[in-house]
Amino acid sequence: MIKTKILNYLKKAVIKEPIEIEIFVPENEQFGHYSTNVALKLAKKLKKSPLEIAEEIKTKLITNHYSLFTKIEVAPPGFINFWISEKVLQDELREILKKKQNYGKSAVKGQMSKVQIEFISANPTGPLTLANGRGGFMGDVLSNILEFCGYKVEREYYVNDTGNQILTLGKSILATNGFIKNEENFYKGGYVKEWAKKHKAISKKYQNNPLKLGQLAAADFLKEIKKAVEKEAKIKFDRWTSEDKHIHKKSYIDKVLKIFKAKKLIYEKDGALWLKTTDFNDEKDRVLITQDKFPTYFLADAGHFLETKSRGFNSKIMILGPDHHGYVKRIQAAAKIIGLKELKVIVTQAVRLMSAGKEVKMSKRTGEFVTFEDLIKEVKPDAARFFFLTHSPETHMDFDLDLAKERSMKNPVYYAQYAAVRCQGIIKKVNIRTSDVLRTSDVQKLNTAEDINLMRQMARFPEAVEEAAKNYNPQILARYALDLAREFHNFYEKERIIPARRSLGEGGGEEKNLMLARLVLIRATLIIFKNLFGLLGIGLPDKM
Repeated sequence: MIKTKILNYLKKAVIKEPIEIEIFVPENEQFGHYSTNVALKLAKKLKKSPLEIAEEIKTKLITNHYSLFTKIEVAPPGFINFWISEKVLQDELREILKKKQNYGKSAVKGQMSKVQIEFISANPTGPLTLANGRGGFMGDVLSNILEFCGYKVEREYYVNDTGNQILTLGKSILATNGFIKNEENFYKGGYVKEWAKKHKAISKKYQNNPLKLGQLAAADFLKEIKKAVEKEAKIKFDRWTSEDKHIHKKSYIDKVLKIFKAKKLIYEKDGALWLKTTDFNDEKDRVLITQDKFPTYFLADAGHFLETKSRGFNSKIMILGPDHHGYVKRIQAAAKIIGLKELKVIVTQAVRLMSAGKEVKMSKRTGEFVTFEDLIKEVKPDAARFFFLTHSPETHMDFDLDLAKERSMKNPVYYAQYAAVRCQGIIKKVNIRTSDVLRTSDVQKLNTAEDINLMRQMARFPEAVEEAAKNYNPQILARYALDLAREFHNFYEKERIIPARRSLGEGGGEEKNLMLARLVLIRATLIIFKNLFGLLGIGLPDKM
């Protein structure tokens, strides 16, 4: 990667100083193709002016005659800006054509690193919400990215199919059918009423066993969740882990309690059993077993971590919804106690669905909220997926329903896909074999500003993949897709790609050679788009 080469050169230039070196891409090209603030970081340590340090680093880099750069410039208050040579970009273009679907792959943490990514994991007590969908797309794409970077990934949906919420679901159904009094904390959604009405005989049969009744209803709701996730949203899971079957019935609750007791981290208080999570940076200790001897969800989650570890996973990523902020420290404490080496928790923020500048709250199907499945059917999977991915998970999001449904360049997913479709269209129109183009073309002819900017953007793809993997943030790739599309659309509008036929005849060698070079550029662009769309999980239409 070009960014890695710059980093290595800078490390040699400041080798005596152990300091983290940041390299970034300036928004405005007048500040370089890449830039670093390393001189500003060194100023306090060296007790020298940042500009003076930057000039010294620049001199060292120039002295080494690095062919990577055409220009290195120092800018106040101490930035060092770099411009990449055309030859380097042209060589990278050849690399894209050579590696094809493998271009951009890297080993961020080693080729055999194993990680389990748990996402969505919504209780099967009703349909998925928009927040569930946001976490679903994020988990799906993050899994793609880490696999592309050499990880062995397991995609897990953890199903809370027992416990208090399933018990409440069963009671809600009994109350709906008039077998018990309706209470305030019961589920009152249309989906509960529908199921209760349809299964009144089953409700009567299990009126003395609301937990079993809740489990029967939850199993049906889970089927609908699986349909929405796998069929409608095209989100893949490797494992649907049952709290009841895989955790409780396989004694992981007892096993994890033994670990806690062996480490002397359990005590009794007010008739309940507590875990000393404050020893692990939690704000207060947490209940494991309630006064009425009911295991908490926290204890079940600890058992789940142990089950995950028993299957060879020492690293786990959990993507949680916006109502789980207070849950993070306690589960990190549990993971540390049982010996998980790494637990990364990502909490996504809330989603508001907007139309005509107003929030949309009502759903025809449930009468309560817009479900994830409702949204997918309304705007199609690619648009829903891309809209969610263009927002960083820690930010609140307004989902523009009208824009997502629009089929124009204003719609970001349409904008990105249309660039790739244009690439395909040009290649089909010319109808020259790839091998002929590569053999006869001269990529050194790609030297206009538009040629260079497009090549430079393509060369950033491996960097964007690595950054997305290291930061566990697919938004980086979604934003990159828009950057690449913008550069291609600009290139398409300003450069003549296929000359007039008379220019390709007798004496038209230069025009033909330039066309062949630009076809190489377009083929390489299409490779990047295919790799990128594969990671993002969006389709590449034949036409638009």
